[in-house]
Amino acid sequence: MFEALTDRLSGVFDKLTGRGALSEADVEAALREVRVALLEADVALPVVKDFIAKVKIEAVGESVIKAVKPGQQVIKIVHDQLVATLGGDGPPEPLRIAGEPPNVIMMAGLQGSGKTTTTAKIANRLTKTDRKRVLMASLDTRRPAAMEQLATLGKSIGVDVLPIVAGQSPQDIAKRAMSQARLTGHDVLILDTAGRTTLDDEMMDEAASIAQIAKPGEVLLVADSLTGQDAVETAKRFHERLPLTGLVLTRADGDGRGGAALSMRAVTGLPIKFLGAGERPDALEVFDARRIAGRILGQGDIVGLVEKAVENVDRAEAEKIAAKMAKGRFDFDDLEKQLGQVLQIGGLKGVMGMLPGVQKMKNQISESQLDDRQIHRQIGIIRSMTKAERAKPDLINGRRRARIAKGSGVEVVEVNRLLKMHRNMADMAKALGKGKMPFGRPGRRGPSPETLRQLGSGKPLPGLNPHSALPGLPGGLPGLPGSNKKS
Repeated sequence: MFEALTDRLSGVFDKLTGRGALSEADVEAALREVRVALLEADVALPVVKDFIAKVKIEAVGESVIKAVKPGQQVIKIVHDQLVATLGGDGPPEPLRIAGEPPNVIMMAGLQGSGKTTTTAKIANRLTKTDRKRVLMASLDTRRPAAMEQLATLGKSIGVDVLPIVAGQSPQDIAKRAMSQARLTGHDVLILDTAGRTTLDDEMMDEAASIAQIAKPGEVLLVADSLTGQDAVETAKRFHERLPLTGLVLTRADGDGRGGAALSMRAVTGLPIKFLGAGERPDALEVFDARRIAGRILGQGDIVGLVEKAVENVDRAEAEKIAAKMAKGRFDFDDLEKQLGQVLQIGGLKGVMGMLPGVQKMKNQISESQLDDRQIHRQIGIIRSMTKAERAKPDLINGRRRARIAKGSGVEVVEVNRLLKMHRNMADMAKALGKGKMPFGRPGRRGPSPETLRQLGSGKPLPGLNPHSALPGLPGGLPGLPGSNKKS
């Protein structure tokens, strides 16, 4: 979502940090380039002007120019202003679901914005993370397919969905949903309102009447981040007619320019509560301004990645692998599970987007053709091995390599690369068996608070490549430049 902006800003700041001293002219030239980068990222012009003006007040002065590392000072000022623009330095704003049940969340947005999928993602999060009983209801009477879609999604994630009754109006469905939620003891009711291809008075009147009936504690607008300034204009129009309380930006994993995220808070005054990235039910991320600012500046988000791993990686499996590694053992069954875990937390693109400094290695990564297809090929190779070969990789001689390659539809050279990758990881397992594991012992859930603080500060953990410091995941990403695993 922010790749292009990150590239541009990295180039600007590399020039600044490469100089021992800076003049005011140097800083002003850099800020002009930052201004262009923000405009090219589709950030609203008034937001860009205000952003640059505030940075300039802090960055052009004796305290910065005469600092020991003036370039780093400027980067910190830009970072802090990004945080302020995105929503401030405080913790992410939680959903308002602490009142007397059922707490109502109303979802609004244009057709195609990902509103129904986001409804299911929020329901899944409330069910799995907050242990809430959730009821979902579709109010889109004009599109029966949308009602069926919500029913299908509810079944897939194990969340209750209000049965469809033909002929009811959206207002009648909202009343029935509230009555049902009270009777069945649901904590949260999520109303998925109708979407339209364009904004119109009829749509707004309908949504406003539903808000009057349901009196929701949250009215969330779902907007497609790839539409840039159109998403910002949509938010403004909705906010004029509805008591919006927050925003959800979808398709955050796309190749858009990221301007919507930077403009939304400043233009609407509303907090961005979630980012949606992908179709998986768990592909929903709490919006944290400080972490997003770090990603935009290429500083990564290790804490977010660790939290994602803790949420998505099977605890029992991770503990089992950790126990084996502590004894210096690591076989191909373990490797297959860990490769699957990388896919679970967003795939290689998602993982690498949260690692510090990876954006600067974009060309090397592109040349290495690193993507999720490579992981699937590696899993295919492992599944072409016999049970004995998986357990004892030393059995795999030249003849067996040829058979495995043929069975998985790859060249022998790819089998050799995977064997080398496994050897490197097995060596790391032996090293861990003799040393101290930074993420604790089996039986303890996730990293310690001290480890998280270290990761959040950007300091490397002693003796560990930052690319390998993820609990329950491979000790380095295969083929990633700078990782401790070479292919």
